[in-house]
Amino acid sequence: MKDRIFRSRAKFHAAAATAVLLIVLGALAGAHAAQRAGEPGRSAPASAKASAVIDVTGYWVSIVDEDWVWRMMTPAKGDYTSAPLNAEGRHVTDAWDPAKDEAEGNQCKAYGAGGIMRIPARLHIFWVDDNTLEMDIDAGMQKRLFHFDGSKWQGGEPQLQGDSVATWEKELQRRAGTPFDGPAPGQGGNLHVVTTHMKPGYLEKNGVPYSGNAVLNEHFTVIDLHGAATYLILTSVIEDSTYLREPFLLSSQFKKEPDASKWDPSPCRPTWPMSLRAKLGQGSGPARDAQ
Repeated sequence: MKDRIFRSRAKFHAAAATAVLLIVLGALAGAHAAQRAGEPGRSAPASAKASAVIDVTGYWVSIVDEDWVWRMMTPAKGDYTSAPLNAEGRHVTDAWDPAKDEAEGNQCKAYGAGGIMRIPARLHIFWVDDNTLEMDIDAGMQKRLFHFDGSKWQGGEPQLQGDSVATWEKELQRRAGTPFDGPAPGQGGNLHVVTTHMKPGYLEKNGVPYSGNAVLNEHFTVIDLHGAATYLILTSVIEDSTYLREPFLLSSQFKKEPDASKWDPSPCRPTWPMSLRAKLGQGSGPARDAQ
């Protein structure tokens, strides 16, 4: 009798456990389905704007504290001292014809994503929507879009500013007794932008080329000096096996401005060297070549 009672109870408990398990699994499946259907209870991922680790918005002006000769003036034809060109890159640069560029409507080739950040200019960065940052550049009247929700490339004709995909990268730090982790949103890190599908352009105004296969990696960091000044530091690496023998690493700095009072959009200027302009009677002073 006791054995039968024990076996009956065991069967009862097993059946009950199975029933509970089925109920739990059913509830979980239902909750999952409800969430997938967009019903209440599902927490949507934070937007790029809401999860920003630094604030890059506002007006910024270039600080030209390095490579002044190559940035403030158009270098002479054949001067590619600072660029790691391969043989094909040198050949293309030596054959540069600024008159041909202008005749073909390519006077903006130095204002593409691969070169625009080195041209002295002012930037205006703002949110277009919760997952898209826009960067307007007054030199050449260019516009870059940084997409946090993936590539927007759909084929067709490449554009000067290419297709830019952005992500936030938290600053890594050690907390007592814990593994490496990042700080809360807005408390440190950088903006990482990868740009592809660019229309061929110039790394420097004297025809130093990059091809349509080039890949541009950029990291933007903000340094706040607690009221004294705020700086936007850009480290960029462009890789292009067509014209470069190795990755081209550059660093550019910008200082934050209080408002748009100095914003001065201007069209792309010819990339002609000073010596050639002088021969054509267009003047050769630094003020005409500086951007």
